[in-house]
Amino acid sequence: MSDKVKIGILFGQENTFPQAFVDRVNEKQRTFPAEFVSIEQVEQSVPTDYAVIIDRISQDVPFYKAFLKNAALTGTAVINNPFWWSADEKFFNNALAVQLGVPVPKTILLPSKERPDDTNHNSFRNLQHMNWEAIFNHIGFPAFMKPHAGGGWKSVYKVDNPEQMFRAYDETGQLVMLYQEAIDFTDYFRCYCIGGKDVRIMPYEPRNPHHLRYASEMKTTGDAGKKLLNTMTDYVLKLNHGLGYDFNTVEFAVRDGIPIAIDFCNPAPDADIHSVGQENFEWVVEAAATMAIERAKTLQKGKDNLTWGTFVRGSVAGEPLLSPKPPKAATVTKSDTVTKEAKSAKPDVDEKKPAKGKKPKA
Repeated sequence: MSDKVKIGILFGQENTFPQAFVDRVNEKQRTFPAEFVSIEQVEQSVPTDYAVIIDRISQDVPFYKAFLKNAALTGTAVINNPFWWSADEKFFNNALAVQLGVPVPKTILLPSKERPDDTNHNSFRNLQHMNWEAIFNHIGFPAFMKPHAGGGWKSVYKVDNPEQMFRAYDETGQLVMLYQEAIDFTDYFRCYCIGGKDVRIMPYEPRNPHHLRYASEMKTTGDAGKKLLNTMTDYVLKLNHGLGYDFNTVEFAVRDGIPIAIDFCNPAPDADIHSVGQENFEWVVEAAATMAIERAKTLQKGKDNLTWGTFVRGSVAGEPLLSPKPPKAATVTKSDTVTKEAKSAKPDVDEKKPAKGKKPKA
């Protein structure tokens, strides 16, 4: 039995989820008391007394990321894995999704419009001129341009022609960008995946104001709706097992009955009651509390207690990426809207107008 006795949550500006998580863990058991993580001094290789830490903020605070890596090194189960999260980015995720057989939009990686600091033209001797005509023909219009790493829908542009694209590109500075096919969707969903097995599929409307995005209904009905729910559940599990995330959301835009994964790198996804709604909030709190307690109970002293995806584990073991099939969801829950449409089924794209600018040199 590990000598780590507490479950902690590390968070920033959010208010509703952290307290509800702590309260729910403490209501469900007393062996591992839950609390807000408290940090006084961080010394190399000195362990904490946390069995589990839920990380909701380190993407914005590098000090916390270093603290969590030290905690993980000394046996704490950090959710999500801070080593993988530091290395992960959206372009790799899309490439991995293709390997896993999950549909994603056609995507091109663009170099930063401005040179990174401390570089000059010699730093880019290996980079050829961009063939913009070929890129536009491949991706088509409209299209989205977004940072290859990051989130929160910052620096996301929708463009309808080459002129708009070039003006938007001029705004991006040193950001490495994705140039991506826009999906004309008939249904849109955001799906929580917690613990690699619990999935909640939520109708979502990214074109609504933020507080109304979950005020949507599933439009695909009948057998087609059941098939869609099953397919999305399968894709959610494949992506999260491949990436190794314990707490994530996956977004799907449905075109011609096919769910296309739009965004699935959200290791600190929105869980505020005022945006996700009461019922979704309750589900997330319960699923996260149950997962944290399970991880605390199974913690192995002196071992690596992190979750590593099949991509990393397969690389270490020399196994093909697709060889290990992910387990089926142990518990799959749907929102009331989805449940009414398919009771027997198992289981953000903000538009920003580009500013005026100059066309970059190819």
